[in-house]
Amino acid sequence: ERLEAILDDARGRLGIPGISATVIWPDGAWWTGTSGVADVEADRLVTADTAFGVASITKMFVAALILQLVEEGRLSLDDRVADLLPAAAVDEGVTVLMLLDHTSGVRDFFYHPSIDRALLSDRGRVWTPAQTLRYVGKPYFRPGRGWHYSNTNYLLLGLLAERVTGRSLADELRERFFDPLGLRTAHFQVVEAPRGPIARGYRFTTAEPDEDPVGVSDGTPVMPFTSVVTAAGGAGGVAASSGDLARWAVALFGGEVLEPATLALMLADVDRTARYRPRVPYGLGVQRVVIDGWVTYGHSGRLLGARGAVRYLTGQRIAIAVLTNQSRADVGPIVAALLEASVPSGRSCPACGRPS
Repeated sequence: ERLEAILDDARGRLGIPGISATVIWPDGAWWTGTSGVADVEADRLVTADTAFGVASITKMFVAALILQLVEEGRLSLDDRVADLLPAAAVDEGVTVLMLLDHTSGVRDFFYHPSIDRALLSDRGRVWTPAQTLRYVGKPYFRPGRGWHYSNTNYLLLGLLAERVTGRSLADELRERFFDPLGLRTAHFQVVEAPRGPIARGYRFTTAEPDEDPVGVSDGTPVMPFTSVVTAAGGAGGVAASSGDLARWAVALFGGEVLEPATLALMLADVDRTARYRPRVPYGLGVQRVVIDGWVTYGHSGRLLGARGAVRYLTGQRIAIAVLTNQSRADVGPIVAALLEASVPSGRSCPACGRPS
């Protein structure tokens, strides 16, 4: 009841149309709560099986895929991207590792001044990677000389995975992760059809919580809409329920996906990039965020009409995922509130010595 009340309060206070959240505890117990509507016009409620566009949380899946290819000896973190993807025209000094942790200097296509107009002018258009790459400007810095978050890095990593495997990114994610881990709602959008109900995305023009939401859907099952999802590719193409995202976090950080040394490298890279003072501490496709003294790993995601986050407490082995069908309100405070209510009471926080 307390967890459900957190969702209902956040939805009303922040003016969120629909929200879904899942918590998984180390003994396998889990809770999924929903509040609000997946489709405002149809008055269709969010259910436990409702999938949302997870936006940049997709990067966790793509990073894990790349690291599996490294484990298989089909790729090296030191491989030069220009040798594998010559048509991408990236600096010869950019390596696979630099794409993974955003130290490549490759500019983010989403920050091109003209791309928003192009995406919104035809929301139902399917973009190709070549079309997206036209919006990549001059590098932020020389390869390996700084840190700057860039969606282009993960668009390129998706192409790199397809180049190495000879298969589509959607097929690789499904056969390696979605099906084996029982992620029933997870799918790579446009290439795959939804496995169940999917939320519609909404935007707002002000910060007023009682403002009527404006739909951004293009009329297809793609969430939030086709042009932005296909332009993002490996940087943001996955949709899933909060339950499947939480299960993914348990599998990844619990050691079911990568070998122990590889997982350790994925997380420890946060310390390597720290010298560049990233906006959010970042490793190989994962963020490290401290919430009320608790160290968590995961990723957040945001596209117009979709916003969410997944966090995993490595010490307590608790996973929390929150997904919404809007992009105005930060879900971080919701994650923090659920965390406070979910960590067993009376246990000291290892990072700060305080009780939960």
